[in-house]
This record gives sequence, structure tokens and C-alpha cells, in this order.
Amino acid sequence: MCCRAMTRPRVDRVTKAPTILFCVGATKAGTSWLYDYLAHHPGCHMRSIKELHYFDTLETGAFRQQLAVHRRFAARLRQRLLTATGDGLRRATDKMQDVLEWQEVLQEKAENAPRYLSYLTQGRSDEALVADITPSYALLPVARLRAMAALSPDTRFIYLMRDPIARLWSHVRMLGRRAGVAGEAFAKSCSDTLEQVLNGAQSSMTERGDYAGALARLNAAIAPGKLLVMFMEEMLTPNGLARLCAFLGIDCQPANFDQPVHVGPALAMTLDQTQRARALLHPQYDYIARHYPDIPENWRRNMGEAAK
Repeated sequence: MCCRAMTRPRVDRVTKAPTILFCVGATKAGTSWLYDYLAHHPGCHMRSIKELHYFDTLETGAFRQQLAVHRRFAARLRQRLLTATGDGLRRATDKMQDVLEWQEVLQEKAENAPRYLSYLTQGRSDEALVADITPSYALLPVARLRAMAALSPDTRFIYLMRDPIARLWSHVRMLGRRAGVAGEAFAKSCSDTLEQVLNGAQSSMTERGDYAGALARLNAAIAPGKLLVMFMEEMLTPNGLARLCAFLGIDCQPANFDQPVHVGPALAMTLDQTQRARALLHPQYDYIARHYPDIPENWRRNMGEAAK
């Protein structure tokens, strides 16, 4: 059965150009919660693929790898469509269409900003905001970030930060979950991964939490009024969400702050692991304390321990 036969109709109206939002990280700092909030917001038009990885793919040229990712995704969706019913069928059908259309963009294997923007806005009516929420964009060089900022008359960026130890441990547990193990095997997988990080053998994971480096690049590339830097812990409060929505120019809709998204299985770090992580991440605590004095309480506790 041809998947395109089940696609939903696309009706575009001529409206004012939307604000384009790039949420560029950090990894495991609330970006999935933000995507879920915006996806249900009446003032936002969101495609069903959260992380498009367009601009980092342009940097690396890894189009073949990204196409492979989405082909595997499409294969899983085809299996889901065989048994899905009701809302599940509708969601899977919508996602299949989005995946197939995104593959067409990637198949060009070259930079095409109008095609990218057309994908983001396809199906939009009068929603004020469209977004690409890809945390790895925070690792992009200044020149690429500047080019992204110039894509439209109103392009805005959000960078979310989470307590460094909590962010790192959540990242570790996410990788453990992806490994498909459980119980004692999950705990060992997480412990082994964290050990590699603490010994300097997993630099990609510490780069994802390098707030100082990311903010240096973002501040060099983006006008201050177009960049919002926010603590995840602040975002998940009524006042913080109101501030975020005001920055985006959308109404502040009610939110469930107690509903986490993509949380890994519960597992605690050992005291030794926590102490070593504090020592490793002390430069991040120190940098944020010097530049953002109103830091959340859980940061302050870990900063105090890290300074000892």
C-alpha cells in the first residue's frame, strides 16, 4: 500500500511570514518538553519531526547517514500503520508524510534554504511561529549560526541550560536506554559510560554540556534581542514559561510542568561519581555563576560542593 495515498491535505494560506525559532540545546535540558508544548500551542506550526539536523548535516556533509536514519524511521512507521487505529493512525500517517517530505529535502544533498523553509512552513495557516528544535545546533560554528540568524526577518534562538551534573547523568541514562538493556545491565551500562566521560574518553558528551563554549558562539553570532538563554528549571515554572512565550511573541498557554518528556529509567549516581562529576564540571558552574547570577537553587547546592 502506498503511504502517500493516506496523506493529509495541505492547505496553505497567504499570511504574514512567521517567526522562525531555533532551539539549539542543550541536550537533555528540556528541549523535548518545549517541543511538546509548542506542538500543542495554537499559535505554533510544528512538523512532527522534532530534530531535523539540517544545519549540522550541511556542515558535515552526512546526508547519506541522515537519509538512512529517516528510511529506518519510515520502515518502523509502515509497520505501525498496519495495526494503528483512531488517533494513533492519524498521528502515524501525519508523521509518515513529514518523514517522506523531509527525505525529499535531504535527497538534494546540498544547501537549499528556500526548500528548508518551505518544509518548515508547509501546511501552516496563520500560526505565528514555526520551529526547528535540534540541540546539536549549539555545536555549530559562528559562521553557520550567523547564516541561520539571517534566514528570515524574524529569526529567534533559545538556549536552555540544566544543572550540569543532572544534565550529564540524564544524557548517560538516555544512552543506556537506547542500548536496550534493563536492570543490572542498564546500571552497568550507565556506570561504564559515565566512567568514560569522567576519564575524558567521551568528549562528545561533555561538549553537549559546554555552556561556556556554546554561549560564546551564540553571543558572537546572534543579536542580543534575538537570543533567549534560560535555565530549564526556570522554564518549568509559570513565570518562566510566561517569559519564554513573551520572547516568542505567542500567548502563554497552560502547561503541565509535572509531565516530563523522554525521561530515562530511575538510577542514582554513587557518591564517588557525583564528587568526580562536580570536579569535572566545576568550570561550567563557575562560568554560569559569573554571567548569570540568578541561578536555580539546585545549581547553587552543586556549585557549593564543587568549590570545596
